[in-house]
Amino acid sequence: MSDLPVVSLPARASEEGTPVSVRIRERLLAARQRFHANDNIAGFIEPGELELLLDEVEAKMQGVLDSLVIDTAGDHNTQNTARRVAKMYLNEVFKGRYVAPPPITEFPNVERLNELMIVGPITVRSACSHHFCPVIGKLWVGVMPNEHTNVIGLSKYARLVDWVMGRPQIQEEAVVQLADLIMEKTQPDGLAIVMEASHFCMSWRGVREMDSKMLNSVMRGVFLTDPTLRREFLSLIPGRH
Repeated sequence: MSDLPVVSLPARASEEGTPVSVRIRERLLAARQRFHANDNIAGFIEPGELELLLDEVEAKMQGVLDSLVIDTAGDHNTQNTARRVAKMYLNEVFKGRYVAPPPITEFPNVERLNELMIVGPITVRSACSHHFCPVIGKLWVGVMPNEHTNVIGLSKYARLVDWVMGRPQIQEEAVVQLADLIMEKTQPDGLAIVMEASHFCMSWRGVREMDSKMLNSVMRGVFLTDPTLRREFLSLIPGRH
């Protein structure tokens, strides 16, 4: 019998040659986890795979440029466009899909604050799920805390907005996602969010309407049941009159 140690082959060896996007997709399917455009899938991406995904997206984007009949070899302006676009999508505009939520430090409501608090305007930078065109706007958050509410720093609201909006989004769904997240983090008596944004899929293409914006809101808890509180919140949003 041999005294040589038994060496197990790493699991990665069986995955060699399989595109990293396929491996990530298989994990999502096995877990029966949804992976729509506005979902976060960070929990299914292993260390080092985001860099491999960047290479894969670059290769696919080069194919798109080739199909658009753009001479990227001879055109000095587009020689590295495929790489730049891949980095833009994964590391910037769609980053909210691929990274874990930002760390949020929560503090107990020691002073038992129970008055309306409004944070905003917070800049929104997103992209429409339909055409991947920019969605740029502003957002206001109203919170009615109670003695059990977790208090988070003002900058943390902006970080949560950036994480949720940093994905291909539909504005109506994005605001609901954000409301669910803030309610989970803070547990207030009520939450109100108002978002106003310009959609480049409407101004840059299609009807090319430059001045039109979309305004929507989500009300939770006492903001739904107390019309006086709702009016107070809406009246205190600067520049919304």
